[in-house]
Amino acid sequence: MKEFFKHIKFAWNYAKDQKIKIILYIITNIINIFISIFVPIISANIIVEITNSQFKQVIMLAIVLFCSEMLRNLVTYLSSYFSQKVYRETFTKIQNNLGKQMLRLENRCIDRTSSGVFIQRLTNDTSRIADIFNVLNFNLGEIITNIGIFSAVFVINKIAFIYLVISVLTLYVIERQRVGQLNDKDKIFRKKNEQVSGFVGELVRGVRDIKMLNAETSFLSELDSKVTDLNQQRYLMGQVNRQYTLLRGTIMDLSDLGMIILLVILIASSNLLVAEALVIHNYMNRVRSIVNCTSMLMERIKDFNLSASRIFNIISGKDFPKEKFGSKHLDKVEGNFEFKNVTFNYVDNEPVLDNMSFKVKANETVAFVGKTGVGKTTIFNLLCKMYDIEKGEITIDGVNIKELDKESIRGNITIISQNPYIFNLSIRDNLRLVKENLTEEEMVEACKMACLHDFIEVLPDKYDTIVGEGGISLSGGQRQRLAIARAFVQKTEIILFDEATSALDNKTQAEIQKAIENLQKEYTILIIAHRLSTVKTCDRILFLDKGKIIDEGTHQELLKKNKEYRSLYEAEINK
Repeated sequence: MKEFFKHIKFAWNYAKDQKIKIILYIITNIINIFISIFVPIISANIIVEITNSQFKQVIMLAIVLFCSEMLRNLVTYLSSYFSQKVYRETFTKIQNNLGKQMLRLENRCIDRTSSGVFIQRLTNDTSRIADIFNVLNFNLGEIITNIGIFSAVFVINKIAFIYLVISVLTLYVIERQRVGQLNDKDKIFRKKNEQVSGFVGELVRGVRDIKMLNAETSFLSELDSKVTDLNQQRYLMGQVNRQYTLLRGTIMDLSDLGMIILLVILIASSNLLVAEALVIHNYMNRVRSIVNCTSMLMERIKDFNLSASRIFNIISGKDFPKEKFGSKHLDKVEGNFEFKNVTFNYVDNEPVLDNMSFKVKANETVAFVGKTGVGKTTIFNLLCKMYDIEKGEITIDGVNIKELDKESIRGNITIISQNPYIFNLSIRDNLRLVKENLTEEEMVEACKMACLHDFIEVLPDKYDTIVGEGGISLSGGQRQRLAIARAFVQKTEIILFDEATSALDNKTQAEIQKAIENLQKEYTILIIAHRLSTVKTCDRILFLDKGKIIDEGTHQELLKKNKEYRSLYEAEINK
């Protein structure tokens, strides 16, 4: 229970703004409790009055019963209304905060975790947490109602009361065992469900590549295996319920038979009136529903604890480490930065950067060239603090990036990657993601600089054209140009081009190259390029190999002094 109260406190932080609605929900349920106790009494009295031929009394009681039921309908409606309001607001807040916390996770953590883990926790687990207050109130209300009826049986006949207590306790023990077994299997089920969700996400994102590779059969086989495994676990959970439902039903039927025999004996021995026996028989199922409510409450509490712990692990950073930033803020970034003896690896004992050092001055344009896998993109990732370095120091304007807040780093750096992600929004909204108050003039200017405006103008919806998930309705070159336009909208002091022209034809590449040259001397520009022709005008070129800078200079200087650079360039121009 200690864990439950900790998680309730956690959930309450998202629901406390709904206090008035929660109070009104509780009040309507309290009214319902009294009506639920009152109605069976009236029903029993109607039966008694019918047997005594008191028809006038029967009609009066029927009117009272009708009014009570009408009031219950109204109160139930209001209770449902307040319940849904609380659920909606709480659910929204939990989902929003969990989404926010996911965006703060370390990239290493995201790299090793299936997307299904985050999808299931953001959708299913948050829903179960948000519903806990309604579940608690409803089931506790039902339990209190039935305890009131239990008390009424005690007043009528002590022997019948003891019999019901034994019956209820027997059913409670059975339900407790069922809930315990179900919870253990649910933990396994959720993990398997995350695996299926993650695989389905990969299948959807990679569907075009799967088709091109003619790999549908193997992917469907893997999907079938995972789904079959998941459904087998679901079947095992259902099997637990089926077995215990059979056992519980059998015991309840025996209990009913025993109660009828007991009531007959008590009536025959003049220890119970027929009318009282009718009242007890009327109450019997309501009293036994204490077990059902208690069982459901236990099940939902265990379910809530499991969901809350899964979400709390992300939010607290216990099993999912968060990015850490400093508190120092730079109001104005000049664009100077330096790597000092930086060592970094994605996998232990396999360094990608090995004791690397270099400086870049503000408004300087520097290129990084070398074979694939020598650490060029890693430099960009570290400069944006996507990963933390093992050794060394990275500074921006002389300040260690570990001391800087997030805005000082990422708010002043724009990166244009070779495989930019384009969101399933309009072109306009894709650009507004980086600048909410973007004007029409700024948007058009950025797209013109990226050589994209003329293409947009021939589209039926122009800038309001939806580009599809990942920008699927655009060509590879158009996606990169849209990403470049997005970067031009940001106008940060440091701009990183990671193979940003790799998917462009020669003509468009030349136009983009011209746009980049127009930015030189005004911004600090870093360029990663396999096409050496795109870096000829850079102030400096750093040549990398095996995580180290083995040479640097201008294009002409490297042609003269570095044989490997010269051979790469000659191979390119001879194509």
